[in-house]
Amino acid sequence: MIIPVRCFSCGRVIASDYGRYIKRVNEIKAEGRDPSPEEIEKIFDDLGIERYCCRRMIVSHVDLISEIMPFS
Repeated sequence: MIIPVRCFSCGRVIASDYGRYIKRVNEIKAEGRDPSPEEIEKIFDDLGIERYCCRRMIVSHVDLISEIMPFS
């Protein structure tokens, strides 16, 4: 679905960081490889996402909007 605007646990705004996170991950994938856990951690650190609850919200998000749109 759509990324939640705020973290469910702490209330920090995370929706604005999601696009930048996806962009950085896609840059790594464009090189023909999957990002390592260390690279993911570096991306989060660069974006200023320090809390594990906020990281969980972004990492565990599954973008299904393109699959659901034909049914609306």
